Amino acid sequence: MDTDLRFMSRALQLAWRGLGYTAPNPAVGALLVKDGRVIGEGYHHRAGEAHAEVAAIESATESVRGATLYCTLEPCCHEGPAKRTPPCTRRIIAEGIARVVVASLDPNPEVDGRGLQALRNAGVAVSLGPLTGEASRLNEAFAAAVRLKRPFVHLKAAQTLDGYLAAGSGDSRWITDGAARAEAHRLRAISDAVLVGAGTVRHDDPALTVRHVRGRQPLRVVLGGRRALPEDARLFTDEFAACTIVYRPAAAEVDVDLDDLLSDLRQRGVTSLLVEGGSRVLSSFLARGLWDKFSLFFGPQILGGGISTVCGLGIDSIDKALELKELTVEPIGSGFVVRGYRDPEALFGKPVEAGTEGVHRCSDHGRPSGVEVDCVYGNR
Repeated sequence: MDTDLRFMSRALQLAWRGLGYTAPNPAVGALLVKDGRVIGEGYHHRAGEAHAEVAAIESATESVRGATLYCTLEPCCHEGPAKRTPPCTRRIIAEGIARVVVASLDPNPEVDGRGLQALRNAGVAVSLGPLTGEASRLNEAFAAAVRLKRPFVHLKAAQTLDGYLAAGSGDSRWITDGAARAEAHRLRAISDAVLVGAGTVRHDDPALTVRHVRGRQPLRVVLGGRRALPEDARLFTDEFAACTIVYRPAAAEVDVDLDDLLSDLRQRGVTSLLVEGGSRVLSSFLARGLWDKFSLFFGPQILGGGISTVCGLGIDSIDKALELKELTVEPIGSGFVVRGYRDPEALFGKPVEAGTEGVHRCSDHGRPSGVEVDCVYGNR
């Protein structure tokens, strides 16, 4: 395995440990290598604490002068009243680190290549890559907050093979098995907020908590309507009741304005929103184009009728159909999950072209085996 790929794979594993805890900051991992040996490693634990680069430096078992730093995201170089920590580029330069390898550029316009340029100006050798795509998509929520100025909207549904999320009676327990439900809870754990509609609250009385994996509890959001919600619902009576918000339509409106909802959530510090349904809610986000990623969990059943996962989009021809991009299909338990993005370029920008002045792009490689499991479940 290529040396840079091997060490960056480890840095990416470290970065995943902070996912779900660092908002509004990105999740970042870093590794210090000297004479082929790892002498320090770290990751960003949460906003306000040391960045990954500084954590790696402070964990070093010997002098870092002349070492190579592997970092999943471009080191920050800016200062300002809203910034809680000093620029990492300053510390890297002061410590005499000889080379810095970063997997992805920081989409923050205050950085976005300036961090690499600052290092280069100080005589530090800089390389961009490998695992650029993996590192960028790790911080999809951060990218949405920076580029789209709203929370990252991740739609999630569990459905039968023929596209129903429940039988006609409303029964849906369980379309997917324990492995799929654990993955769904992991998605909750890495999201700042999780949203359902009023119908789901009335029919399913969901808890919307993280139970099958370790992780923080998200803010719970209900897209309400004119009708009152049951006062004894778990969302309003359990130990996390204070973390539940209900949005209701304005007096002259039929439905809640989703743009206003996302704007309000952003002001509350939410950078990632997991939308779990039901059908009408999912369809509303799809119809408005207010979604970034869709994860469809398929169980092994065929119903032949029931409540469709998506409905009422008003699409009358195949060429107008919504399309998932960067599609992936992954077996999980007795079924599988299909994931895809609405517009990857809007989220992650155009790929950086090779030959950028002062930056050498390493060869791209696929995701190394073993990273998925360690990244998803390691040290939560």
